[in-house]
Amino acid sequence: MIPRYSRPEMVAIWSPETKFRIWYEIEAHACDAMADLGVIPRENAEAVWKAKDVEFDVARIDEIEAVTKHDVIAFLTHLAEHVGSEEARFVHQGMTSSDVLDTCFNVQLVRAADILIQDVKDLLAALKRRAYEHKDTVRIGRSHGIHAEPTTMGLTFARFYAEMDRNLNRLEKARYEVATGAISGAVGTFANIDPRVEEHVCAKLGLEPEPISTQVIPRDRHAAFFAALGVVASSIENIAVEIRHTQRTEVLEAEEFFSKGQKGSSAMPHKRNPVLTENLTGLARLVRMAVVPAMENVALWHERDISHSSVERNIGPDATVTLDFALARLTSVIDKLVVYPENMLANMNKFRGLVMSQRVLLALTQAGVSREDAYKLVQRNAMKVWEEGKDFKTELLGDADVTAALSTEEIEEKFDLGYHTKHVDTIFARVFKD
Repeated sequence: MIPRYSRPEMVAIWSPETKFRIWYEIEAHACDAMADLGVIPRENAEAVWKAKDVEFDVARIDEIEAVTKHDVIAFLTHLAEHVGSEEARFVHQGMTSSDVLDTCFNVQLVRAADILIQDVKDLLAALKRRAYEHKDTVRIGRSHGIHAEPTTMGLTFARFYAEMDRNLNRLEKARYEVATGAISGAVGTFANIDPRVEEHVCAKLGLEPEPISTQVIPRDRHAAFFAALGVVASSIENIAVEIRHTQRTEVLEAEEFFSKGQKGSSAMPHKRNPVLTENLTGLARLVRMAVVPAMENVALWHERDISHSSVERNIGPDATVTLDFALARLTSVIDKLVVYPENMLANMNKFRGLVMSQRVLLALTQAGVSREDAYKLVQRNAMKVWEEGKDFKTELLGDADVTAALSTEEIEEKFDLGYHTKHVDTIFARVFKD
């Protein structure tokens, strides 16, 4: 990803330097295990660790690969330049390239998952804080973009908290899915390497041995991982779209923080645009773009092909770096979001009590009016509000058919906002389990 949408810690996981360091650790730990088993001399295994503080020369490895046309061989050649050709002659004993590549890739994905998991925890903290801050801030709920019934801004934040809490669980499961390694040799039979080598290497790297690999780790694991990232990205967009709507001039119930000196438009000085959340919508598309290729990587030929390789070299860094940036950006947006309770009330009252129509409908049915007739009574008065700008309660009080079933006091009571917020505490207890 371009630096504009990247954060250093996640980018570092995918750097060539980090990759070669992991490759080195895989090879060195494998040598240790083979020495313990008496397969190779102990002094040769110890010699490999002479390179533990070496900064591998990426340019030199690229230079070798230009000749060998093989990245792992290029790395092993460069490693021997540091360790010595005689001392390094048992490095990669009984192993195949995928043992190194796949195990390394999963180490990187696990490290990336750890960052993403913390990102989501940070976002959850921000959502929870804003939810309690606005637990009783009444706003209009909308369906189809149209006024429906009152809710609270706190419930909106709580809803997003619950969604992101599910995403936390998904990411933790995704991490578990890819936390495996394979040092099983050509076609995965361990013919030339002892399974105990795999167990040792995986333990050192914080992985579990893959129960059964071919020449590669099964790609259904990676498909599940990137699918989880795609769901998280969609949740980010879900929140972003809500904020973008609330910032529309006609709504303006909340808006992104507009800093001193910030400019909204090169042409129109008055503009304050939801640029951060629009950006998040775009970034979510990029993360989801990795999902289908990851799914298509599951079907490989026989024990191995490399049709997945070029895909993963792209989607591994791109999806994780982008999602990391997006989660951090969204957390900042939520932290600084400017909320306008007065505008929320003004918007809710724009159609003069119309949003209480269901309460009146239910009251009429409870008073003995058939549901069909009650609906007609309420709707004919509601249409006067839509079409003529009338006041809903006034129209109801002036409708003889309505007042024949409901008293003035009963009609007045149906416009109490507290009716719609009486279970907010119950919902909060369910969501936050406080």
